[in-house]
Amino acid sequence: MVALIGTVALAGAAAAAAPAAPPAPAPAAVAQQQDGIDVSGTLRDQNGRPLANVTIVAERDGVRAAEATSRPDGRWQLTVPAAGSYTFRLDETTLPPGTQVLQGETTRQVTAGSLNTVVFRFGEEAEGLGAGGFAIFVRLFVDGIRFGLVIGISAVGLSLIFGTTGLTNFAHGEMVTIGAAVAWYVNVAGGVQLIPATIIAMLIGALLGAANELGIWRRLRHRGAGLIAQLVVSIGLSIALRYLVLIFFGGRSESFTDYTAQTVRNYGPVALTDKDLSAIGISIVVLVAIALLLQKTRIGKAMRAVSDNRDLAASSGINVDRVILFVWMLGGALATLGGVLFALSELSSTVQYEMGFRLLLLMFAGVILGGLGTAYGALLGCLIVGILVQLSTLVLPLDLKYLGGLAVLIVILVFRPQGLLGSRARIG
Repeated sequence: MVALIGTVALAGAAAAAAPAAPPAPAPAAVAQQQDGIDVSGTLRDQNGRPLANVTIVAERDGVRAAEATSRPDGRWQLTVPAAGSYTFRLDETTLPPGTQVLQGETTRQVTAGSLNTVVFRFGEEAEGLGAGGFAIFVRLFVDGIRFGLVIGISAVGLSLIFGTTGLTNFAHGEMVTIGAAVAWYVNVAGGVQLIPATIIAMLIGALLGAANELGIWRRLRHRGAGLIAQLVVSIGLSIALRYLVLIFFGGRSESFTDYTAQTVRNYGPVALTDKDLSAIGISIVVLVAIALLLQKTRIGKAMRAVSDNRDLAASSGINVDRVILFVWMLGGALATLGGVLFALSELSSTVQYEMGFRLLLLMFAGVILGGLGTAYGALLGCLIVGILVQLSTLVLPLDLKYLGGLAVLIVILVFRPQGLLGSRARIG
């Protein structure tokens, strides 16, 4: 399974780098290109406040192609006439006084049929690892812990599902996306404050997990489908769910109505918003609760028994199907919570249809790094991945920050293939 995931990732990277002829565009992409291609983003200043009435200009070959003005929530969207390389620039004369621009101009490739977002950076230029370098290191380290906890919340369900069923669920990322999208809908369309909206979404996520188990995976297991066949089904389900979300939710970024503009508070060398602190606190409380569930409750002990030896657990009177159903419901609820926390802390309080897919590889990295099928290993692996992802920005461009976590995954698996907390298994 580890080899398959690595093969898929490497094949995708090789395909992206290969100078092959571009494939024919899909009909939706052709239609979008004929009508122009949307590019969007969100403007927030160095204190996290949205920037309204700021002009954004798109230029191609020195000619102005489009422009837009940001809305009160900081969001903006413009339409360029065709695919290609564009330079996006802030009109700094329209910025509020005191706004510190770190990067007000960027060039990126715009493609039809995909989500095109542009990020402008605000704040002061970070110093190197000389004077003040230790403060930067500490800030990134704490930020990595926060990010690792968010990944861990989402990945614990993935690890428990693998431990009890042996299934490598590639559709788990879409459960993250759907959970966050449901929370957004209840929050925005339903007018419910985000905290109760998240609880409602977690209940719906648990029902979605139960529907997955009862409608698909239990049937496949009872019919004797192999794990490779189930893995292929999960890949197809992932693609189908992703594009269903795209159809009903759309390709744009949507903001929650709560906790969007928050002031950054300084805690020594660490700068965090209240929602960042809340994400850390909620993640710790939930993960401790999961640990107590696994160690102290009957259902937790049954989950561990099924994970160790399913046949022996069944012969000792444990209802294996009921335990697996509970694991799927727990995984769906945790994926929803992880999606909301990921949107709040990493995506500027916005929900995007590809957010779960972007998080999936990091979840796999954390789960495999810690040891497949172990909840504690998943947490440890995700913490390491989160810290290394954030620290890698000291030496890597921001767009390549995920490379650090994946690189350490490769290095550790070369020397310890079972992961940090996994046990050796004899094959054959």
